[in-house]
Amino acid sequence: MVSAYADLEERMRARLGGRACLYVPSCRFGLYLALRRWCAPGGRVLMSPVNDDVIFFVVLAAGLRPVQAPLDPGDGSLDPAAVPDSVWSGLSAVLTTNLYGNPDPAPDLRARCDRLGIPLLEDAAHAIGSTVGGRPVGAWGDAAVFSLSKHTGAKTGGFLAVADPRLRDGLAAERDAMLRPARLTGELAYLARPYAESAARGLRLARPAHAALRTLGLHERPGIRMPLRPAELARALGAAPALDPFDPWIRVDMHTYRLRPGAARLGRVRRRLDALDTALDAHRAGTARLLASEYSARGLPEDGEVPPLFRVPLLVEDRDAAVAALARRRITTGYLYDPPLDAYAGEPFTDPSPSPAPAAWFAGHALPVDPRRADEALAALRAAGVRPAVPSPAPGGAR
Repeated sequence: MVSAYADLEERMRARLGGRACLYVPSCRFGLYLALRRWCAPGGRVLMSPVNDDVIFFVVLAAGLRPVQAPLDPGDGSLDPAAVPDSVWSGLSAVLTTNLYGNPDPAPDLRARCDRLGIPLLEDAAHAIGSTVGGRPVGAWGDAAVFSLSKHTGAKTGGFLAVADPRLRDGLAAERDAMLRPARLTGELAYLARPYAESAARGLRLARPAHAALRTLGLHERPGIRMPLRPAELARALGAAPALDPFDPWIRVDMHTYRLRPGAARLGRVRRRLDALDTALDAHRAGTARLLASEYSARGLPEDGEVPPLFRVPLLVEDRDAAVAALARRRITTGYLYDPPLDAYAGEPFTDPSPSPAPAAWFAGHALPVDPRRADEALAALRAAGVRPAVPSPAPGGAR
């Protein structure tokens, strides 16, 4: 029998040079599938401390111990050379982040994982269309997960891509066993989401708009990070690996993350995927303008290949002032990941980074800007006198 997702999976397979692809209702659900398949419970997973906290809780739900990695303070990418040999030797897997679409050093990580005999897993949620080492992000790992909530704006869906096509059918069976049945109310809420978000923007996120978004499960964070609730989290750890005990954390901002998709969702996903290349072109053009600005530590790539970043992390001295300057132009700043996960969760739940200062500096100074609004954002920052921040060799984590 032909899968309801077959056409979507084939289109993603072609983008990844022939890798077998599995449609999943969300990137976070796909990552859980991958972690359970490639990592035995109790293993240690190297990951970025500047990352969505949902991903941190997915790693815990899979029965694994997060190990926070050192980062390059210029762009937030993983810094493999700064990971001590003593840390490498104790790992069960490496999980990349490809933060904002900026690729982690996958060729180096692939080589290291091969030497250690451990899997490389790629979180490519922000990185559809990005390449590294002449290959698409997502084509280096044993498995990779993608989100259709980002560049496509579908607000649902994703893919799990695997290097070994023989594993695909088993993973599909595991996916189907864990999915929850589609509900009419869930489909209606999904169809209403764009209108709720539009209303929120029109009201400038006034109290009624916040309430409406909370009702739909779309706005649950009082701050950048969700509340950790350590006592509850410690109890959940006793039941890992399992999704249900961690559902209060993993479902944040997406209560349908493991819901079997209905016709409305799949129809919108197909339409948005049809427009993906147009969206990538717009992201690429805006990325070029932002990377060429005084607020970018990296500048334009030397090879001229500008990636279609989902967000471009500009570096500013006073991020609060920069966020306020953008807000006055009705440009919302999202996808902030501050503080780093080791500072957020602490040693009861994660191994801290052996070199935490660069990540703390980057987390405090990064201003993720939607490249489709590059010109407006740059005009707002310059008019407000926002000054760029420059990474130093030893920033000390100061903001």
